Amino acid sequence: MQDMTLETMLAVFQEMFGPVLSWILVLAAVVITLLYLYVLVRDRSLSMRKFLMAQLSMPIGAIAAVLFVQAVTDSHFRDIGGPIDVIVLLGVALLGAIGLAILVYTAQSLIRRHP
Repeated sequence: MQDMTLETMLAVFQEMFGPVLSWILVLAAVVITLLYLYVLVRDRSLSMRKFLMAQLSMPIGAIAAVLFVQAVTDSHFRDIGGPIDVIVLLGVALLGAIGLAILVYTAQSLIRRHP
């Protein structure tokens, strides 16, 4: 991989997860992001109670993301060979944590409008 372009990253994403699952994940991320933006515009403020619950869900999201990637790819924890593998795994955990926090906050706001 000479250049890190959007096309290259999409190709790697599709190679890792397969074409169907990768586009389902992209679509889910777009829908959740749009719903989150809708909630922020609609409520015009953050609810600290909902924000706390979203933050408490972050470790679950990190663990779930790492286990999900391990389940759908051919790699295992025993295959971690160097610093880049650890960095990628930590990146997956970070994105899973943030993603679940956004999902939890959005779901709480859509289910119950008032704090």
